[in-house]
Amino acid sequence: QVQLVESGGGLVQAGGSLRLSCVVSGRTFSTYAMGWFRQAVGKEREFVTTISWGGGSTYYADSVKGRFTISRDNAKNTVYLQMNSLKPEDTAVYYCAASNLLRPRGEADFGSWGQGTQVTVSS
Repeated sequence: QVQLVESGGGLVQAGGSLRLSCVVSGRTFSTYAMGWFRQAVGKEREFVTTISWGGGSTYYADSVKGRFTISRDNAKNTVYLQMNSLKPEDTAVYYCAASNLLRPRGEADFGSWGQGTQVTVSS
């Protein structure tokens, strides 16, 4: 079992940027696919993006494509989410998650989760 700790959330104006970080404990970080999900108040948690264990494959929800970028540094056991051109509808708690599957396809495929970090985008 790994532990995940997110950071980097905060309050930003529309059009601004934030970078979230997720540090993962354990020596097997490089074997996990990593993902970011988000949950807005009153809504279900939704997929944002995922990255393969080596970083060579990424996938994005249509709502963030072209604005968000996921990356990872396996030497630092860290996955990042660079968020640009933020919109008020991006306001949510953002969760980092780890999967030991080669190609996780949904929330159920991620077995380890962080506690979340709040992102608030003002209009």
